[in-house]
Amino acid sequence: MSHPRLPVRFRLLPLLLAVGAGFCASAQAQSLVDLYTSARGYDAAYQSAKHQFDATLAKAEQAKALLLPTVGLAVGISRTSDETLPNPERAYGAQSATISATQPLYRPVNQASYEQGKKQLDLAQAQLAVAEQDLIVRVSQAYFDVLASTDSLAFVKAQKAAVAEQLASAKRNFEVGTSTITDSREAQARFDLVVAQELAAENDQRVKTIALNQLVGQQGAQPKVLVVQAPLAAVEPADVDQWVQQSESNHPGIKQLAVALDVAKLETTKAEAGHKPTLDLSASYGMNNSNGISGATTNAATSADYRLNQAKLGLSFNLPLFAGYSIQNKVKETLALEDKARTDLEATKRTVAQGTRTAFFGVQSGLGQVKALEAAEASGQSALDATKLGYQVGVRINIDVLNSQSQLFDTKAKLAKARYDVLVGGLKLRQAAGTLKAEDLQPINSLLAH
Repeated sequence: MSHPRLPVRFRLLPLLLAVGAGFCASAQAQSLVDLYTSARGYDAAYQSAKHQFDATLAKAEQAKALLLPTVGLAVGISRTSDETLPNPERAYGAQSATISATQPLYRPVNQASYEQGKKQLDLAQAQLAVAEQDLIVRVSQAYFDVLASTDSLAFVKAQKAAVAEQLASAKRNFEVGTSTITDSREAQARFDLVVAQELAAENDQRVKTIALNQLVGQQGAQPKVLVVQAPLAAVEPADVDQWVQQSESNHPGIKQLAVALDVAKLETTKAEAGHKPTLDLSASYGMNNSNGISGATTNAATSADYRLNQAKLGLSFNLPLFAGYSIQNKVKETLALEDKARTDLEATKRTVAQGTRTAFFGVQSGLGQVKALEAAEASGQSALDATKLGYQVGVRINIDVLNSQSQLFDTKAKLAKARYDVLVGGLKLRQAAGTLKAEDLQPINSLLAH
């Protein structure tokens, strides 16, 4: 059975996508860096980590007080009145002022605590780096999730238009008797399916947009689209072992546990210092003034005043002799905790190495998938053109055209998603290696429409 030549509107797909892209890339659209900057000042998790960082810095500074002198000033004034009959009433006044200072000369525990305080600075830096890297990945993932859902919706709409045209053509052919009712019913079933897919795609796009808005603290956040055929850079360096080596040196999780091990070692030092003596230097200077008045009246009174100035300088030495074996048991405890910290560090290194390898090969695989899907897209387009031609000359049926259309749109959606996954995967690889920074968003930002 021959078929009349059908008007081909499937070629309108690039125009539909271009219109959609132009809408997304309007003046209100924001780049990845713009939205990351917005999220940095809004995201609760990052702000919490930043405040914790500030608190840790202040706490680390407190450790210096253990090595610095303490100075105090005490001032007192009093008035005493007593009466012992038959003696006359007596009144006394006293004023005193004392300034004192103590300087630790040898306190091993204080020194170890001070070293632990300095380690807290490294820990705070590592914790903030974890939060910052996590925010970069979360914003990027949400950004490209919106773009992927927007692309999927555009592809479904374009497929709906193509299926609607195929349905109209099948109905016309049936009316003139050049095709069977089967073609119309097949096209109607496919059209109904695409309508359902469109509703699901619209909801998915809405949900992904809400998630991005909540993350960046904006209403109506609108990401800029990726430039068509934007080049995806290969992974550099191309050796996975180099990435693993970077992770061992830079990953903030490893740094945190390395600090924890150092702190555990210092805790053992503090426990062992329980046997050691302490030596302090103390100095003070005091002034005491006393005056007294006796007699019932001022005219008959006798006074007794004196003033005492006193300066002291000395050393205070203390040597623990026996503490009921508590120090020995404390040392055993800290040594066990030190071994635990060392084991935790080694376990984290292994986990980070595995995660880095997984992320590396994930990006490599993603780049391969992009190339394969690009080839599949070209082949799918050729197959669709050939199927349409076969349908026109009667060697193919309507369902063949519908299947070719569906396959091509599915390939296009997978290709767009694969490209986004490669970009996010590159960031996750740097996160796994511990080298991810906000500056790493700039190369991706350059691939977005301006």
